[in-house]
Amino acid sequence: MKNLKMKAARAEKDLSQGELAEKIGVSRQTIGLMETGKYNPSLQLCLAVCHVLSKTLDELFWQDE
Repeated sequence: MKNLKMKAARAEKDLSQGELAEKIGVSRQTIGLMETGKYNPSLQLCLAVCHVLSKTLDELFWQDE
């Protein structure tokens, strides 16, 4: 499932995939795969993304059914 919330939050901070990746210590491809739903990140990685984007886990990763 695509993570449009993460992509929107990244855009709000005016960060490219590469810039976000650099801030959390992963590759740009990892961010791209997370946003397209093709990568299941660890909790640690999710928390790092939330910290940089100033969002909570629920705001970025909770999936409404």
